[in-house]
Amino acid sequence: MEWAVILAGGSGTRFWPLSSPAHPKQLLPLVGSRSTAEETLDRLSGFIPLSRVIVVTGRDLAQPLSARLGLSADNLLIEPRPASTGPALVWATHEIQRRDKDAGIIAMHADWAVGDSAVFVRTAQAALDAARRHDRLITVGVVPSRPDTSYGYIVPGSPLDAGARAVGRFVEKPEAGAALDLMADGALWNSGLFAWTASRLLAEVLAHTPEISRFLDRLDQGDVTGFFAGLTAVSIDVGVLERSEKVAVVPGHFDWDDVGTWEALARVRPLDRSGNVTAGPVSLVDASDCIVWSDGIPIVVSGTRDLVVVSANNRILVISRAKALELKLVLEKLPSEVRELPG
Repeated sequence: MEWAVILAGGSGTRFWPLSSPAHPKQLLPLVGSRSTAEETLDRLSGFIPLSRVIVVTGRDLAQPLSARLGLSADNLLIEPRPASTGPALVWATHEIQRRDKDAGIIAMHADWAVGDSAVFVRTAQAALDAARRHDRLITVGVVPSRPDTSYGYIVPGSPLDAGARAVGRFVEKPEAGAALDLMADGALWNSGLFAWTASRLLAEVLAHTPEISRFLDRLDQGDVTGFFAGLTAVSIDVGVLERSEKVAVVPGHFDWDDVGTWEALARVRPLDRSGNVTAGPVSLVDASDCIVWSDGIPIVVSGTRDLVVVSANNRILVISRAKALELKLVLEKLPSEVRELPG
């Protein structure tokens, strides 16, 4: 049977002060009227039943996610500590294999904006089919729309068949000029949409990922806490995909965005004639290319451009769009009584 894993961890600090423990990023209406997590579940409707959807998250996020998404205990895996995507996906795959030894798995994040759900599902199904057909780990490479330097790129290698190609190499966050060259050569964005059989992923982890594989026996014994206590945090890309020769890529022809920062809202929400994005009671006078969000208090922005202005959770943030990508570094310099949000 086919299963889905949704990664819904992370503290959402890049959306401070809107994202809080009580209202984490995954449950905020960042793209439209519904949260990205709800839209992710909606996207899977009719493709993979909720009974075969596993959501991996942290302790603080488990209760609000469960309540909003209508998840049961069988749907949730709660990480003892954050350790990047590698351990999360290995644990979820191990658990799915325990329930279904022949499982095929599609893995994704809960904070994406996807333009065409039908094309997304067709691509995910094609990736699952290719994973079984070639007995490989499949990564979906999205056809890029711009030379984005914040994404990783996949250079396709030799064709395996009409729908899949071997991976030539991965390129992590290139400079703008290199990104343009990669696009010209047919490189794809590394979206983080993956497909594999449970047996193939676990075999590749045993072969290539000692940071995790040395502790797999603890999962066999049901000792999840011990598994996470022993391992070294590593992403699935670095720990497995970049080391394995059993990886292939399937192209995705759908609009996709990793909604990870305030800057992303200018790509996924409607712009006014001056290039502004607004949410809540916001008034703009002679302002351009600004991102302004209020959770209740009226905000007036005038005579400026390229700002992010946010009023939420009794905090006000004003930062240039160019510096918004560095928001985590800004927060580290704040006193805890300012940085930490209620709830």
